[in-house]
Amino acid sequence: MHATEYKYTNNLIHEDSPYLLQHAHNPVNWFAWGDKAFDKAKKEKKLIFLSIGYSTCHWCHVMERETFEDVKSAKLLNDNFISIKVDIEERPDIDKYYQDVFYLLNKRGGGWPLTIVMTPQRKVIYAGTYLPKERKSYSPSFRDVMSFLVDKYKNSPDEIQKSADSIEHAINQYTNIKSTKDDINLSVVGKFVQDVKASYDNIYKGIGKSPKFPHASTFDTLLDIYKVTKNKDALSMSEDALRAMANGGINDQIEGGFFRYSTDGAWTIPHFEKMLYTNAELIQAYSKLYSIKPTQFTTNVIEQTIANMDARFLSVGLYKSASDADSEGVEGKYFVFDEKEAANALKKSGFDKKNIENILEYLSITSIGNFENEKSNPMIDSEVLKPKNMLKAKEVLKKLRSKVKYPFIDDKILTSWNSLMASALFEAGVVDEKYSKKALALVDNILEKLQKDGVLYHQYLPGKNLKVKGLLEDYAFLTDALIGSYEYSGDKRYLNKALSLTDESISKFYKNDTWYLSDTDFKSSAPLEDASYRSAQVVMIKDIYTLALLKGDMKLYEKADLMLSHVASKIKNHPSAYPEAIKLVIISKKGQIDLKGPKARIAELRKIKKDVNYPYMYIVQDEQDMLQACTAKQCFAFSKDAKELEQTIIRYLQK
Repeated sequence: MHATEYKYTNNLIHEDSPYLLQHAHNPVNWFAWGDKAFDKAKKEKKLIFLSIGYSTCHWCHVMERETFEDVKSAKLLNDNFISIKVDIEERPDIDKYYQDVFYLLNKRGGGWPLTIVMTPQRKVIYAGTYLPKERKSYSPSFRDVMSFLVDKYKNSPDEIQKSADSIEHAINQYTNIKSTKDDINLSVVGKFVQDVKASYDNIYKGIGKSPKFPHASTFDTLLDIYKVTKNKDALSMSEDALRAMANGGINDQIEGGFFRYSTDGAWTIPHFEKMLYTNAELIQAYSKLYSIKPTQFTTNVIEQTIANMDARFLSVGLYKSASDADSEGVEGKYFVFDEKEAANALKKSGFDKKNIENILEYLSITSIGNFENEKSNPMIDSEVLKPKNMLKAKEVLKKLRSKVKYPFIDDKILTSWNSLMASALFEAGVVDEKYSKKALALVDNILEKLQKDGVLYHQYLPGKNLKVKGLLEDYAFLTDALIGSYEYSGDKRYLNKALSLTDESISKFYKNDTWYLSDTDFKSSAPLEDASYRSAQVVMIKDIYTLALLKGDMKLYEKADLMLSHVASKIKNHPSAYPEAIKLVIISKKGQIDLKGPKARIAELRKIKKDVNYPYMYIVQDEQDMLQACTAKQCFAFSKDAKELEQTIIRYLQK
C-alpha cells in the first residue's frame, strides 16, 4: 500500500528500520531519535515520550494495538509530548542507557517495550515498560500515568524539575563509577561453576525457573572449563541442559531453530520469536559439546538449526535478524498443532493408525494440548521410543503448518549478529568442514556489504543506504569472525583486517579505562555481563589477547591484561553474571597457544588441535619446516614430528 492510502502517516515513514516503519501509520506523531525531535521539545516546552522496542517483540505489538493505534491515547501524546521511537537493534547504545535508568529507578531489570518520559532537556522523570490500556491489578493504565505526569509538569513544575535533577544525579553516579585495577586468579573459575550449580534446575535442566532463557554463553564457558580442567559438573550441567533444550518446546521440532526463551521452567512453551543471535550462540555451544562428546543427536541439532536459519533468514549471502512470535495476529499460531488436524494430515499421507499414535505421542501433540485453545507445541517425549518415518512425518506437519502465514521476518541485516553466526559456523566445522567454508563466505559478504569507503556500518537493508556507523559489538564480533577466517584460510588479509579493526575500536570506544557501545555524543558504557547475547567488550578484550598471540605482540597482550584488571573486581564478586569474561581469566592465567607449521602440514596441526581439544588454540601458517607451539610470551615446543609435538603440548597444559 502507498502512504496516501493510510489514514495517518508520521515522520517515521522516512526511516529504514522495519520496527520504526511498523509505527509510521500510527495516529501518534512519532519522531525518530535526533535533534529534530529534541529541538521541537525545547521550542514547544513539551515532555518527551520515548518508546524503545524491536520489530518482533510481542508486547511491543500489544502496546501498539492497545495504545499507539488508539486515537484518544494518540491525542494525549500529540497534545502534550514529543514522541520518539527507537529500535533497540538499530541503537543498542540508547537502549542500554535507558535500561540502566529503569533498573536504577525500579530496582529490577526492564524489558521491551521500554517507556521513558523526560523533560524537554532530556532529564528522565519516569521509566516503565509495557503499560496496559486499562488499569490492571498489577499496573495503572497508560493514560493514567501520562495524564498524571502532564498534570505534574503543568501545575507543579518545580516538583518535576527537582525530581528530574535528582534522578539525573543518581544516573550520573551510577554510570560514572570509575573502575579500579584488581588482581584475579583461576579460583574464580571454580566459583563460577559452583554459582551456576546453585541456580541450576536439576529437574528440568537449565538455569533458573521461568521465564527460562537458553544462557548459551554460560554453557559455552562451562564447556571451555571442562576442556581445561575436566570439571565433571561443568560438562554434565551443559550436556543435560543442551539436551533438554533440544528436546523441548523451545526448539522448533518440525523445522529446527530455537525460539528466544521458554515461558515456563520445563522448556514447554516458548515465546515464539526466533532471533539470529540465539541460534548462533546455541550452534556454537552444541558444536563445543560435539567436540567433547560427538553424537548423532548433537549433529542433528546443529544441522537442523543451521538449515532453519538458512531457510528462513539467509538472503543475499547474509542473515536477517529475527522472526516474530505472532502469525496472523495470534502468538504462536503458525507453530502449534491441533491433534485431530495433525492426525488427519498424517493419515492422508499414508501413515497407519499405530504409527500416527506413536508420532503424536513422541511429539507431545495431544487432545488437551499444552498451549491455548487445546493446541500443542511439539516437544520430544524422551520416554517414548522414536517412531519410524519421523523425517517424513515432520515434512507432513510442516506442510500442514504452511496453511498459516509464516510470522513477519525483520529483514534488517546486522554486522554484529552475522559475525556471531560466522563464528558459530567456524565452530560447527568440527561436525563438517562445509560449515567452515560457509563461515568464510559469510565473512566475505559482511565485508562486502557492510563496509563503504573503509567505514564499517552496523546494519544493511537491501536497497537502502548505509547510515548507522559500526558499534562496539560490530567491531568486536566481526574481529572474532576475522580471526576464525584467518585461522581457517591462512589468508593474512583477514588477520590484517582484524588488527586494523581492533586499533580503530580502541580509538573509538575505549576512553579512560572504559569501553563504550558507540562512538557518538550519546555515551553508554558497554556492559560486562552477557545479556541477550555475549558481552561485546569482553569479546573485544579476548580478540586483543588473540591478536597479541598471533602477532607475538607483548604490548598488545599487556594492554589486554590491563583491560582485564579494570573489570576483575566485578568478575570476582559475581562470576556467574559474566560467563564470557571467565574465559578472559583462563586466557590470562593459562594462556593461548598457536600451532605453527608450513602449509603442507596444516592438516597435521588441525589433528593436534582436535586431539588436544584446548579451547584457546589457533593454527598459524609458517614457512619453517619445524612444527612449533607458542604462547604470547614464549615458544615452548619444537618438533618435526606431529605426535611428539602433541605430547609436549599435553604435558605443558597439565602443569
